[in-house]
Amino acid sequence: MTTRTYPVGILYSTSGPYAALGSDALDGALMALAEINEDDSFPFSLRAEVGDPEGSIERYAPIADTLLRSRDLRHLVGCITSWSRKEVIPVIEKRGSLLWYPCPYEGFEANDHVIYTGACPNQHIVPLFAHVLPRYGVNAYLVGSNYIWGWETNRIARELLADCNGSVLGDRYLPIGSVDVERIIEEIRQKKPDFVLNNLIGPSSYAFLAAYHQLGLDDPDFLPARRPVVSCNVTEAELDMIGEAGIGHLSTAIYFESLDTAANRAFLARTRQRLGQARRVSSFFASSWLSVRLLAEAIREAGSDEPEAVQAFVTSRSFSGPLGEVQVDRRTNHTALTPHLGRIAAGGRFEIVESAPSAVSPDPYLVDFNPAELSARVMRPNLRVIS
Repeated sequence: MTTRTYPVGILYSTSGPYAALGSDALDGALMALAEINEDDSFPFSLRAEVGDPEGSIERYAPIADTLLRSRDLRHLVGCITSWSRKEVIPVIEKRGSLLWYPCPYEGFEANDHVIYTGACPNQHIVPLFAHVLPRYGVNAYLVGSNYIWGWETNRIARELLADCNGSVLGDRYLPIGSVDVERIIEEIRQKKPDFVLNNLIGPSSYAFLAAYHQLGLDDPDFLPARRPVVSCNVTEAELDMIGEAGIGHLSTAIYFESLDTAANRAFLARTRQRLGQARRVSSFFASSWLSVRLLAEAIREAGSDEPEAVQAFVTSRSFSGPLGEVQVDRRTNHTALTPHLGRIAAGGRFEIVESAPSAVSPDPYLVDFNPAELSARVMRPNLRVIS
């Protein structure tokens, strides 16, 4: 019997300034694809068509166009940065295809041709601030990479701080890949914020955390227990590069490999059987895996990879797996996900310190967000607010 094969484009930079994240996401997508091809319950196979833009923004759209046009595929899984996603979307729209975007991002977008399986603001920075502000204070220093993610996430942070009568003591940006952090560290030393929000990516983030760690060694007032660095995008994939400089600092994610659930234990066992017992698994790996898995289940249900049929299926049911119960919202194409707060611990892992009790419905434009609830949480720290 001839089994039909559907091509799936996978577009991640596995070299360049955010290669660690791209490589981890690629591995997650390829693992899902391999599992599907080995599962007799799927009456088809998937074929990966992989593109590597090497972190060069000019390469994303041409590679996406080549994959969609010459490889006869309808679905593209990938992009790490919002900059790259926005480069690819016009190509996706022109071809009538779907982009499966698995990364946390700054929100304020909902495209009919994109399925968002990563966290949007009410699933990352809102729960992060709901945890941090009551415990450390409302005077923050904001630092980010000089592109959409850094600009917009810091903009949201400024608004959340204003809602809580807080202040921004500094708001600085570095070009992607820059490690020139000394002046920023000196300003932080002088201004003594209650915490630092880190929206840097790649080597910029690693250099900043290393310099902040040294600041804490020089002055205990900057140790993470007193003035932590908090992030929405630091993951297990980067902990080897960060090393001991990250210990004690906080990040939010929709998945940590330390999640103690039966579904996650089974997922980790399968992952390590394929990729080695020492393999760490991040939210980028898990949500990229989820994207391919949802796509495959939709193709099985619809009987084809036609984008409209696939989209109708994934927005009509929930899916249970290592990220818990997830559901793609029909209105926005964003996914209901469960936010977690993790503290970096020794041994290259996150210790989960808080989790939402269930999946949080996506609110990419923060239209349903009530700032009074966050303000009340700051005034009354025992009030739970993750919404």
